[in-house]
Amino acid sequence: MPADKDKLVRPHDPTEYDLSDVVKKVRAKTPARLLAGRSGAAYRTNTQLELREAHAAARDAVRAELSLLADLGEDFTRKWNLFEVCSRAASKDEYLLRPDLGRRLNDESCKEVSQRCVTKSDLQIVIGDGLSVTAVAAQVPRLLPLLCEGAKTRGWSVGTTFVIRHCRVGILNEIGELLAPEVAVLLIGERPGLATAESLSAYMAFRPKLSDSDAERNLISNIHARGVSAEQATQRILNLAAAMRKTQKSGCQLREELPALT
Repeated sequence: MPADKDKLVRPHDPTEYDLSDVVKKVRAKTPARLLAGRSGAAYRTNTQLELREAHAAARDAVRAELSLLADLGEDFTRKWNLFEVCSRAASKDEYLLRPDLGRRLNDESCKEVSQRCVTKSDLQIVIGDGLSVTAVAAQVPRLLPLLCEGAKTRGWSVGTTFVIRHCRVGILNEIGELLAPEVAVLLIGERPGLATAESLSAYMAFRPKLSDSDAERNLISNIHARGVSAEQATQRILNLAAAMRKTQKSGCQLREELPALT
């Protein structure tokens, strides 16, 4: 044992040493686990436990079944007159194994949507559970009112909002065929990762129809507390919808104009 313990070589530990300003700024802008430290060749215990917790949250988000009253609240559901329909996937397992079934409404749901929803609106908003019910519950109660208020401020008519269980992105095409909106917006839970299980996406299309492909849609993703805020998402969705209505196109033919970075 050396007499001078200060000369012992110790592994770098970011919890014991000050990080550079550059690293601090990078860590503040991303949920990625940068310079988390290690114990030998493995993660530290705290990091490993955090990863296991995040993985469990992701699995729960994917496997959870949507419940309007439990996930969105009775007051919110009543205020927005939300009702629920379902894709052709009859169960969560079938939904995960058969993505094609999640892209179409079942026959009963088609009838209900046709009977209860207004047609030919300027903006039609639909909520889908997707791969994260957790994201829908966390983001929609804040985002939906902002979108509707912003659309009405612009003088747009807003269609009847409803919720789709076992929903895939391609169901936008059928919504277009049934309700014929100018612009359709699908708020849907993203596939969760180890950073967050609360990330929502907004898929958009101009006059979508059954023959459309992914190339006809635009996407605003990462809507969550550490990503795109509800306020930012609202402005981006409305600005993109306005561009779609002006140019009468969407998808790869239309580029979203983002503000310059400062």
